[in-house]
Formats: sequence, structure tokens, C-alpha cells
Amino acid sequence: MSWHKDRRGERGYHHGNLKEALLQAALGLIAEKGPAGFTFADAARTAGVSAAAPYRHFRDRDDLLASIAQRGFEQFEATLTAAWDDGRPDTVSAFERIGKAYLNFARTEPAFYSAMFESGVPADSSPELAAAGERAFGVIRAAAERLAALTPPGVTRPPAMMMALHIWSLSHGVASLFGRGDAARRKLPMSPEDLLEAGALIYLRGLGFPADQKPPQADISSAPRSGPWGTAPK
Repeated sequence: MSWHKDRRGERGYHHGNLKEALLQAALGLIAEKGPAGFTFADAARTAGVSAAAPYRHFRDRDDLLASIAQRGFEQFEATLTAAWDDGRPDTVSAFERIGKAYLNFARTEPAFYSAMFESGVPADSSPELAAAGERAFGVIRAAAERLAALTPPGVTRPPAMMMALHIWSLSHGVASLFGRGDAARRKLPMSPEDLLEAGALIYLRGLGFPADQKPPQADISSAPRSGPWGTAPK
């Protein structure tokens, strides 16, 4: 951020960086106190501006949190997309990388993770936030559809969308309880990665995949995909 002296000798804020300064201030407060532990005025104070200044860019505190969550989902999508790498070199290996990437994001970006999933801001509070969440979920749904296409013949499996929600729930549960990068992380007698890998193996076994080898590849269409990240049935 940049500052200047006005004619009265008081410290004034260079408005060109105000929005970013507020986002960074709020991220720091989330990391310190959690998404519910600060007020709109606290964010303004931390950014070094008046209590009225944030209203130039945000309607209220929830709007500020929604903007942070949106940015988090955008970074999350990029992380998962890189890990998935369009299913190369094989679907199961790529699927395993997504799980590790999920845990790594929760560990290295706890403030974003909290804003995305624990702030209480509705996932559809803004079109931009909803779209960012959908794109991130779309990466997991792509993996689930590939896995569904590889289910051994004669094995009954849930719909691909339900598989995506199962995978999301498993990854999110391990990340939220044992893989996060803040003080809320629970102790675990193994690594979160090992726990998630074992859970995924049990899940795949339940669908009939051999335990000692990866399922054979199959050609499937690459139709556009999307999913209801954050809006799964409760």
C-alpha cells in the first residue's frame, strides 16, 4: 500500500490500493482470529483506513469475505487443475494427486480455506463466487467421471455426481480435521496423506477396483463439466 501527506499534514491513503489492502488485512485477521473473529471496522483499522473507507469497495463484511472466498476458490481451482493434469498419466494416479493437492492447499492457505468453507457466507452470495466454486468442484467431478468410466463390468456403482460428492467429502473431512495449517488441526498418528490414500483405496475397492493394480484406461468423451461446489444436499 502507499501513503501520502495531505495538506493538513495527516496521513492519507492512496485509494488505488484500498481494495487489495482490505483483502490482505482481512486475510490476516482470518488467520489470527478465524472468519467470525473480526468486524468490518477491524479490517479497516488493520488496513489503516477510516471505518467508512471499506464501503467504497464492499457492501459489508460478508461482501468482503465473499471476495476473499472467491479468490481462494480461484487459486484452489488452479491448484487442483495442475494436480489433475487431465488425468495423465493415468486416472487413478491423477486422482491421488488431487487428494494431495487438496490437503496441501488447506495446510498452506488456511485463511483462504476458512473463508471458502467456514465463513458462513452463502456459496451463491455473488455470481462470481458461485462460478469460482463451480469451476473448482468441476475438477473433482472430472476425476469422478473418469473413475466411473473405469468401473469394472458388472459392478454396481453410484452415479458419477454422487461419486464426486463422496470424493469431495472424504478429502474435505481429512483436510479440515487433520490437514489444516492452523491451530484447529487435530493430532493424527499418521500423515493426513496416508489417511486420505487409505480411505480412497477402501472406496475404490468398494467399487470393485483391484487392490493391487490400477484399473485399465478407457477412452471417454471430454464434454464440458460443472458441479455444485458448496451446494451439496445436506
